[in-house]
Amino acid sequence: MSNGIDGDFTAFVKERSGVLLRAARALAGSQHSAEDLLQTALAKAYVRWPRIRGDAEPYVRRILYLNQVSRCRRRSGRPEFPVAVLPDVGEPDSEHEVDLRLLLREALLALPPRQRAVLTLRYLEDLSVRQTAELLGCHAGTVASQTARGLARLRRLVPALDGHPTTRQGERIRRTGPVVPSGRARS
Repeated sequence: MSNGIDGDFTAFVKERSGVLLRAARALAGSQHSAEDLLQTALAKAYVRWPRIRGDAEPYVRRILYLNQVSRCRRRSGRPEFPVAVLPDVGEPDSEHEVDLRLLLREALLALPPRQRAVLTLRYLEDLSVRQTAELLGCHAGTVASQTARGLARLRRLVPALDGHPTTRQGERIRRTGPVVPSGRARS
């Protein structure tokens, strides 16, 4: 298409997309579905833009409405049949694994900020010792020692198979605040 037509279409989208998105949201019921619906309508309008005469908004609104009706028809047109065995059966998390994850999260929050930051960067973000040291503004040896201390404390706080929120010595898990690695972390 020529630049004049592209410019007209771009101006229309900038000017009216907010209003059209509100209409699409009312039709679709969710933000994501509304954005998809509007994107489809604008794509269809763009193809026919040279032939649209006068005000383009009613044309795009009509596309929105018709597309939403078509979506609803497609969904309702698929028959559902009860089956004896479900085809997709995933492995559910055992209650113990969920408890262990929550306990590990609490234990991580109980670590001092530097240890928490080092463990988060090393194991959750999968950074190397060197990358972690650069990010925290400290030496690689500091990262290594903080990693060792943090892992040792986690092992004390979470005796992995017990699944209890206390350690074997009776030490309760205490939070020390959120991870905020800014500049050099303090231990």
